[in-house]
Amino acid sequence: MLPNEFLEILCQKHSKPNTFPASSSVKILFTDIMLTLFPEQTQRHFGCVDELQEAFDQLQLRLTRLLRSMQQHLKDDARAVASDFIQQLPEIYRVLLTDIQAIVTGDPAAQSEYEVIRSYPGFYAIAFYRLAHALYLMEIPMIPRILTEYAHSKTGIDIHPGADIDEYFMIDHGTGVVVGETTTIGKHVKIYQGVTLGALSVSKEMASLKRHPTIEDHVVIYSGATILGGETFVGHHSIIGGNVWLTRSVPANTKIYHQEQVKILQ
Repeated sequence: MLPNEFLEILCQKHSKPNTFPASSSVKILFTDIMLTLFPEQTQRHFGCVDELQEAFDQLQLRLTRLLRSMQQHLKDDARAVASDFIQQLPEIYRVLLTDIQAIVTGDPAAQSEYEVIRSYPGFYAIAFYRLAHALYLMEIPMIPRILTEYAHSKTGIDIHPGADIDEYFMIDHGTGVVVGETTTIGKHVKIYQGVTLGALSVSKEMASLKRHPTIEDHVVIYSGATILGGETFVGHHSIIGGNVWLTRSVPANTKIYHQEQVKILQ
């Protein structure tokens, strides 16, 4: 027999109404949105413009139903919110095409856009981030984080939906990448596996402040680098080498690298 005190605590939680949709429902809907935008990932194709419009109408209806289950947490009517999000899909798609191009151009191993869309974890994580970021800017709670954590679980790439990431973004390999909530990333930025764009240790009272770094245009950050702090700026066209620990700003066109101290044993 389990302790009654333990069961009472769980009973109280089970008796409370759930005012957010199930995570599985969120994942299924937004995966279907992804598959509609990028049929390269599925065998389910639509034959004409009318069929595609009907498909997006159905996605909007499903999103409306999902949002109605959390209407008390929304500032506007669920139908209007769903319509607003669907209308943003052409721009999200346009930006994702720039990310695909950045990967194809930046990775010598990438053979085609099709390969990137079909198999690259960096693209998958970025795509779910861009969908989640649109919802985040609309002040829709919970769902953006569910989406980016789902992509995190699939790819090992952890991008907070609040991060502000511009066009032509590339993550190569990607495992262990962390991009914090108030990170700002410019155009044509490339980062490798194990990179952390994080916060210095701060109190909870600083949650509303910028805690994560700003990475300007055309920056490359190599594997294992850690860049911390809301006042840390990496100037444009800079290169941050592997395993660098950076908590101060660096000017444009800077190259920073970690120099190993090697001692030869006699």
